[in-house]
Amino acid sequence: MKIFVAGTTGVIGRFLIPLLVEEGHEVSGMIRDESHVNKIIKMGVKPVVADAFDRDAVFAALQKSQPDIVIHQLTSLSTGSSVDNARIRIEGTRNLVDAAKSVGVKRMIAQSISWAYEDGDIPAAEEVPLDIHAPMPRKTTIDGIAALEEKVTEMPESVILRYGTLYGPGTWYAIDGIVADQVRRKELVATNGVSSFLHVEDAARAALLALDWPSGLVNIVDDSPAPGTLWLPAYASAIGAAQPSIQAGRNRGERGASNNKARNKYGWEPIYPSWSEGFKNCL
Repeated sequence: MKIFVAGTTGVIGRFLIPLLVEEGHEVSGMIRDESHVNKIIKMGVKPVVADAFDRDAVFAALQKSQPDIVIHQLTSLSTGSSVDNARIRIEGTRNLVDAAKSVGVKRMIAQSISWAYEDGDIPAAEEVPLDIHAPMPRKTTIDGIAALEEKVTEMPESVILRYGTLYGPGTWYAIDGIVADQVRRKELVATNGVSSFLHVEDAARAALLALDWPSGLVNIVDDSPAPGTLWLPAYASAIGAAQPSIQAGRNRGERGASNNKARNKYGWEPIYPSWSEGFKNCL
């Protein structure tokens, strides 16, 4: 198939592209920075230079590529700004969906998140509503996710992957990542708030498999939702940092997510079923 990937050089894109090429797909990759052209050509990808916020450029990119499927992996995470990330989810997604529809693309696979559910005491299944009434600053993230998912479902077929908190090479949780630095400075406190993690390789593999999945929402998380009192001390040990302080309580929405649908309905199995082993071997 002809597949167009938006977010080719992102954390997931870097793992996804080799999988698509290995499967024999003809891949076009949208990049904003021309300096990445040679790198993605070497990966077997046709580069298409376009900024997600430049509507005309995105339309031209899809017109040139004429793909069968679009994979939406656009994020803006380098600055750590939730405002920037929400903007690309809202404006970038609008441009990408409209451009895809304009050239007759029927199917889109899109990246979402699994920690946007309304508050609760057990890991959230896909039927749980998004936390649309969240206060600021959480509301910024929720509004971005809600807009992304609403726009993507305008496609005739769409699979929305609600990823867990990503760890592994290139992520914030990598040994040289933003979170690792915060933990070394003892800026993070271990609480009872529950997180669901996902190794970046499992995220990429899910996007590949989703090419054949039915339309809908699906949580892509590991098997082990865990409170910060468990995972944060283990993470600190894995990166050689001092143990964090522990504090009772949790923040809104820190409930984790269930992967029952992905596992039982779609047969998806994570390569790294638990963060506990992943932290030891994959940071």
